[in-house]
Amino acid sequence: MIATLRAVVVGLNAVVSTTLFGGIVLLSALFRLKDHPGSPYAWCPKYWGLTHLWVGGVRVIEHDAHHKVGPRHIFVANHLSNFDVFALAAMLPWIKFVAKAELFRVPLLGPAMARAGMIPVERANRKSAFASYTEATERIRRGASVGVYPEGTRGDAYPLRPFKKGPFVLAIQAQAPVVPVLVYGALERQRKGAFKVYPGTIHMHYLPAIPTEGLDYEARDAIARQAYDAMAACLQREYGIASPPFRGG
Repeated sequence: MIATLRAVVVGLNAVVSTTLFGGIVLLSALFRLKDHPGSPYAWCPKYWGLTHLWVGGVRVIEHDAHHKVGPRHIFVANHLSNFDVFALAAMLPWIKFVAKAELFRVPLLGPAMARAGMIPVERANRKSAFASYTEATERIRRGASVGVYPEGTRGDAYPLRPFKKGPFVLAIQAQAPVVPVLVYGALERQRKGAFKVYPGTIHMHYLPAIPTEGLDYEARDAIARQAYDAMAACLQREYGIASPPFRGG
């Protein structure tokens, strides 16, 4: 019963916080405010994520957070729950997410995401997806970081799933370092397709950056494998959960 009530409160917060922070972003765009660290385009997503964590009773513990410091990173994370989205939005600095295009068609949320510099991707359209990564490259060149879920959609278990190549093509194109992020605990907070929300802790493990400077398109699989293996090793070492051998998506 409590988990159901908590889910209702989280849902109400989604409406209120999206209206509030989305409205601030749209007003900022109307007044032609520039996008930079400390601007509404940077702190609105952060506080949007924080309010969801707070009303959900979720605490985030960061491990080796020094790996996230600095501009122009590509953060790649495993994806299991809406709450890992809230956690990354709350904890990552000046972050632009690559998100499914359907979200950009939601009233208010979609326009606010677009104005905040988030990047829509049509997952079923390969050509459109790579055009989105070109757009993401421009965001990185301006100094922002980009967050991507290489597994694509949310999963229902912790073992890692095949990684898609797009995020690593983006890293090479932008010549930006890839920072793998292993998220643990989000699955217990709210599972894919479930309504109930449970309080607790989410752990975010930032792993050493993988450099891409000087690499070309042919290195995409090697970078993806390196990121996958680092995250799988962390998952096994910290939580005793094994993942299958690397396989590109």
